[in-house]
Amino acid sequence: MDLPALPLGPRVRHHRERRGRTQAVVAGLCGITEDYLSQIERGLKKPSYDVLLRLAAELEVSVAVLLDESALPQPQAPDTAADHVVRALLGQYPNTPCGAAPHVGLRTRVDDLWRTWQTSAARFTATEAVLPALIGDVEEAVRAHRRSTDPAARREILRTAADLYGLLRSYCRRAGRLELSLMVADRALRAAEDADDPLRIATAQWNLGHILLSTAGDEHAAADVARSAAEDLHRALSTPEALAVQGALELVAVVAQARTRRAWAAREHLDRRVRPLAEQVGEGNVQWTVFGPTNLELHAVSVEMLAGDATEALRLADQVDTAQLPSRERQFTFILEVARCYDLRREDAAVLVHLLELEELAPEDLERSPLARELVLSLVERSRPTYRRKATALAERLSLL
Repeated sequence: MDLPALPLGPRVRHHRERRGRTQAVVAGLCGITEDYLSQIERGLKKPSYDVLLRLAAELEVSVAVLLDESALPQPQAPDTAADHVVRALLGQYPNTPCGAAPHVGLRTRVDDLWRTWQTSAARFTATEAVLPALIGDVEEAVRAHRRSTDPAARREILRTAADLYGLLRSYCRRAGRLELSLMVADRALRAAEDADDPLRIATAQWNLGHILLSTAGDEHAAADVARSAAEDLHRALSTPEALAVQGALELVAVVAQARTRRAWAAREHLDRRVRPLAEQVGEGNVQWTVFGPTNLELHAVSVEMLAGDATEALRLADQVDTAQLPSRERQFTFILEVARCYDLRREDAAVLVHLLELEELAPEDLERSPLARELVLSLVERSRPTYRRKATALAERLSLL
């Protein structure tokens, strides 16, 4: 049923009543009070992001259905997936400059682009400048080696392709193109399977798990994919690199548990399944997964944030040092979650401080993050006069006002 005229509160009420559930039942399942749910339905309160996720899950609808962006304006991340990148993914590659052999230096080029993607403050601009030609060259190299009499060379090209499409999964998801993200994740898995590379097959499944986590209602599927891949990898390899990727896969299951309101299971999973692996392999970045003790602690913060326990999340965050993380994206996500915790506590000055830190750390990510844009707009609406000017200026720089 289409409800184009209803804002958020009445939509929540409509779907609750359609399910035949009382306010008391839905509120209890979502971990909020009946009065709070009543205020949400009457438009007197705006639910936090984690409460919105819980409501959507209990009412068996997507968050988008509750928000109904046509009726309730929400901050939207700009469509930043550059047209020339999309064309390259669809097979319309630019010409290789100077007639160079497309397979020359591909491994170095892909590795260099991964480093740019993980470390550059302007990573979208830098990556989009390189991707189209690199996609074309990798695809051309794969075709050229399809019937190669050199199995080692063919396998290396396929591994390179799997790594490139793993990067593209992250790029497309962050750029707001989830459908393309799923497509390139499938290409990464196919390349890894053709290369018969267990480590990259598991990494491709890790990519798929993250895509499923991006869609409300697919959390259980994400956990199933991750756990199955971790078990397969454990049977296939016992190297330190395999243990690191196995740990990254286990973290996907942790996030899935936390997002389905099973914080207790997520905490137990972290301690029993992930922590031993992190302690065994140490800090690293195997297959660009950034798995290690620090990433584990970042996920512990996420679990408490998603559980709505901002105080405990902030306590854990105070013990985390992200300075040595090889991924600027992970640093960005951590600081954004800290800002979200302060938002839950309505400590607006702290929210502003962390949003400004994000702008300095990764301005292009800030522009593309729906949660960050939501925090900025909320801050402008309720901030005190003493720092409203700075909050408004930030909103203007993000083209939100």
